[in-house]
Amino acid sequence: MSWGSWDDVTWNLLARRVRQGNCTPFLGAGAVVPALPLGAAVARRWAQDYGYPLDDADDLARVAQYLSIHHDDAMWPKEQIADELKALELPDVETPPEVHAVLARLPLSIYITTNYDHSMFEALRAAGKDPQREVCRWNSSEAIESVPSPFAAATYAPTPANPLVYHLHGHVDLPESIVLTEDDYLDFLVTVTRNPELLPHQVKRALSGNSLVFIGYQLADWDFRVIHRGLVNSTAPSLRRLSATVQLPDPAAACDYLARYYDGFKAKVYWGTAADFAKDLDAHVHAYAGA
Repeated sequence: MSWGSWDDVTWNLLARRVRQGNCTPFLGAGAVVPALPLGAAVARRWAQDYGYPLDDADDLARVAQYLSIHHDDAMWPKEQIADELKALELPDVETPPEVHAVLARLPLSIYITTNYDHSMFEALRAAGKDPQREVCRWNSSEAIESVPSPFAAATYAPTPANPLVYHLHGHVDLPESIVLTEDDYLDFLVTVTRNPELLPHQVKRALSGNSLVFIGYQLADWDFRVIHRGLVNSTAPSLRRLSATVQLPDPAAACDYLARYYDGFKAKVYWGTAADFAKDLDAHVHAYAGA
């Protein structure tokens, strides 16, 4: 399995979608490594510090669930992760081929992230754009409801010059919005499934009508599984455009399994790092002459 193993047909199709604005990036934790830690690293540290008693200490959702029960306080792990992330420096989002810097220079209107940090928002500002930020309002917290939404203005519509960064699983400045524990993921999925009006229609259109590019996820990640099951699978197969997922190569058997899995919802697998993909995407989008 070679890295970055796409043919010109695939690259040209994705470049065309980007040039047309019919592409929606999905950003996961792997997109901000090594500046910010992966969830597994946070989970192992918390597990050691607080005596997590089970053998799956690299599962952040389960460790966070334990800590919410251990402290008898559901907000404790959310406030803790928010404080820890705020204390770290963001990646250099101003200079390609850094992932956010590359994506910020594309003519796209909506960026969806399950990360809690500011990286995508700051990258868009550095690219000379005027972004708006919104969180998914998946619970009835007064703190969330008190934050003005850009969609409160009936005339608001994301554009490449004024794009939207949609934090599907919350943001560090609003811990109540963060999806972190097992209970959070289950409640989030139930809420999104039961309330089709929860997501703004512009976001739903970006999910159902665009090519989706997943950067920084692994198949075992809770956030990817929730997105796939609750959001992507709700789109009629006949309406889906080409989508892509960036994956680090594993042993041959794992690669074969992943390729078959992602083919089930028409997603091409790019074998490589997020940085490799961003560099290749930047080159192909700039080289694309149209057809």
